[in-house]
Amino acid sequence: MSFPDADESQERQPPVNEEEFNAQKENILKQILSSEARMRLNNIKMAKPELSNHVEQYLIGMASQGKVRSPLTDDQLKQILLAIQQPKRDFKINRR
Repeated sequence: MSFPDADESQERQPPVNEEEFNAQKENILKQILSSEARMRLNNIKMAKPELSNHVEQYLIGMASQGKVRSPLTDDQLKQILLAIQQPKRDFKINRR
């Protein structure tokens, strides 16, 4: 009875590191977003990285379910962003 070494099991399963994951994610986003929408998402990534990650996960999930047929336009991405962002609460203080 022979047991596989740890090295053999790693050869069968390709390691998925963060660099490969990011490359796959960028490839999927290139397919489902127009160039203007990708620029907007990159701008958001610089200002609000957590919102950008949330939107990217949402878009990749939609694409994997087959709900994204053609590249999304910038206007469609704006609508998704508005839907995802939590509404800001305005407080008005009345002083007498």
